[in-house]
Amino acid sequence: MSALHDILNRHVEAGTVPGAVALVARGDDVEAVTLGAMDTGGTAPMTRDSIFRIASLTKPVTAAALLMLLDDGVLELDAPVEKWLPELARPMVVRTPSSPVEDVVPAARPITVEDLLSSRTGWGMDVDFSLPAARALSAVQNVHELHSWPEPGVWLERLARVPMLYQPGVAWLYGTSSALQGVLIARASGRSLPDFLAERLFGPLGMTDTAFEVPASKRHRFTTAYAPNPDGTLHLVDRPDGQYGRVPAFPSGGGGLVSTADDYLAFARLLLNSGTAPDGRPLLSATSVSRMTTNHLTAEQRERVPLFLEGQGWGYGGQVDVSPADPWNVPGRYGWVGGTGTAAHIVPPMATVSILLTQSAMQSPSPTPVMRDFWRHVAG
Repeated sequence: MSALHDILNRHVEAGTVPGAVALVARGDDVEAVTLGAMDTGGTAPMTRDSIFRIASLTKPVTAAALLMLLDDGVLELDAPVEKWLPELARPMVVRTPSSPVEDVVPAARPITVEDLLSSRTGWGMDVDFSLPAARALSAVQNVHELHSWPEPGVWLERLARVPMLYQPGVAWLYGTSSALQGVLIARASGRSLPDFLAERLFGPLGMTDTAFEVPASKRHRFTTAYAPNPDGTLHLVDRPDGQYGRVPAFPSGGGGLVSTADDYLAFARLLLNSGTAPDGRPLLSATSVSRMTTNHLTAEQRERVPLFLEGQGWGYGGQVDVSPADPWNVPGRYGWVGGTGTAAHIVPPMATVSILLTQSAMQSPSPTPVMRDFWRHVAG
């Protein structure tokens, strides 16, 4: 048994997670650890190819796919998105973040592709969930019920009626921009988001278990999802034969994918290899990978969202570490966490990938103890 196994096993034995798959790759050297069971009943042991709901680990994948359309020349960073998303042609903004939703002014400029990529559209989760515009937004984007969202056109119409909290480009707000990226990919490419990802990313990288649904033939590898109760016990959220039996009406670029540790390792290595697949094919340009993994936020923008970024930066689709606040915050480290209990990061200068998949949901935007213990081990 390795030190990594012992560290994670403490959380399994404590009952905070039923099981886990952890993977740490340093160059070609890969350590993979599996612990616990697929569910709290212990009906089957966790395996390296277990399938997890990866939630917001979908965001970096979506950003990479959108950058492919920039590489293709279909889109440009400074182009207004209204050509493809006409529902967003005339957005309104609350006069101040605390203003009532009726007290609005027009957006000072159009929303651009870069606003979506950098999560600065003006829509998204703020640190103050009680703001009137924030409450209005939560009514049209329940992040805990992605499978209940309507088809993209209907959702866009509803979103357009919600005033933005900030003018485009002014503030980093979490969540909505990634969902918009997925819709933009579909409309600009003429393909559904699931089809585009399968053809341009998952197929070339051999990510055979990454999708928006889990077919019956794979459900024996699909973990059961849980969330913590106030007393530390877990309650059921979704079964293997539950919500992921079909592609939802709204395949969310912000959090809809399932995947495995090795599938996500393939994606992470694509970024480490400057966009080149293992067979030598360039799937992303080196410029796009650089933009994706570079911080785009000012110090002021970073400091106003401590609940989410904890003082770090944001690239396209994921966090970029800029200060060594904790041992694992290596400047240039890129990645993100998923609300279902998942985390994945790369450290380009060290050619390191770290992936942790659990099926116990986060209780807040702050990373869980098991994530922090995992990162501390990787950094050590």
